This record gives sequence, structure tokens and C-alpha cells, in this order.
Amino acid sequence: MIRLTDRLQILADQIEKNETMADIGTDHGFLPIYLWENGISPNVIMADVSAGSLDKARCNAAALYPDMTFDLRLGDGIQVLEKGEVDAVVLAGMGGILMTEILSKDLDKSKSFGKLVFQPRSGQGRLRWWLVNNGFFIIRENLVREGKYICEIITAVPEAGSLGNHSPISRAMEGCGPEAIEYEVPPWISSAGELAEAFIKNKRSIERNILKGLKKSISIDEEKVLFTENRVLYLESLLGGV
Repeated sequence: MIRLTDRLQILADQIEKNETMADIGTDHGFLPIYLWENGISPNVIMADVSAGSLDKARCNAAALYPDMTFDLRLGDGIQVLEKGEVDAVVLAGMGGILMTEILSKDLDKSKSFGKLVFQPRSGQGRLRWWLVNNGFFIIRENLVREGKYICEIITAVPEAGSLGNHSPISRAMEGCGPEAIEYEVPPWISSAGELAEAFIKNKRSIERNILKGLKKSISIDEEKVLFTENRVLYLESLLGGV
């Protein structure tokens, strides 16, 4: 039996019993194998653009379940899937901008899956902006520690799909572009649990350090100073609600 890291466990927890799933960028394949062996997902697809990574998943699956034939697919993003082929698609461990590019290649197909679960390593705000401006609701945010980092896990569904027992927590924010702090640390992040306060404080610390550096500069850029001060004020406003 596979034991998952805390990060992978939170990802696994987003998949409900009897939901079929595809793990895009599966690498070692631990997540889909875990979901299958625990009777959560009756069918799992392991996909990766790297032949080497897919071989790791194949070897791990064969070592654990030599008599089981798993569905492994070599290819780029969701191109390896048919429309609506699975209930849930997981994209984890890659950049948020890359995730938006993968989904943008075939938006109709992206919206044909009941649920999308993301764990972006970077570009989290860009991903959130893209989702809420391209026909998706964010229904859940989770935060989990991995070493010295706090990882963000975002679960979304197509606006035209079924919300089931879930309610949207996201909303489009007028006047806020993809680089806005409001998407990098959204107002609804307080719903992400006990790590929300530490997450916001960490972001505030980063912005405060940037602000100190700007103010120490020989030639002070007043526009950048005001921009960063507003980012700090926004984060402080969130801390009042955590």
C-alpha cells in the first residue's frame, strides 16, 4: 500500500469516491495508484509528456500490482484525453501559467470534465485569474506545508457543470488583472484552513521587504512604492478577517 506525502494526500482528498480521474504530469504515479488501491477511483489514467517520468509510474505500478494493467499515456497535457473521459483531472507540480496554456489549447475539452484539481508551483494568481475569467468556479482552496513552503491546492469546476454539494467561493474582481495581489492571495483564501494566517503573513513579509528595499534606493520610484504599499495594505486587511 502507498503512503502519500501530506501534499499528495490533500490532492487525493479532492477526489470523491467512484470518480474516475486522470493525473496529468503523473511522474511517479503514486497519486492515481493510491486512489485506485483504496477503492476511491475505479479507473485512473497516468499521463506525462516525459517518457522517463511515465516509465517511473509504470515501474511503480508493476512493482506494487504486477497482475494489474494500468492506463498509462504519453503525451502533452489533456491532449491524451477524450472529452469528458474522466470525472476529475489533476494537474500538480507544474507552473500555473503552463496549466492555463494546457487548458487553453482546447477550452471545450477542459470544460468537459466535472472537476479540475491544481497544485501550481508558481503563477498561482495567474491561474486563478484565468479560471474565473474563462468559465470556471473555484470551489475549494487548500494549503499544506511541504518543507519550508506552503503549497496551494485549487479545486475548480466548469460554470456550466454540476456543483453538487459545493458552492463557488471565487468571483471575478473588476479592475484586477492576472498579476493583481487580489488573485495571488484572494479574499477567499481564509477558507483554506489553519495555514491561511501564516500564508498571508508570509506574503506580507515579502511585500514589506520589497517596500524597504524601494525606500532605501538612491532614486526612489514613487509609483512602485505606492503600488507595494497598497499590496501591503490589502494583505493587512485580509489578516483582520482570518
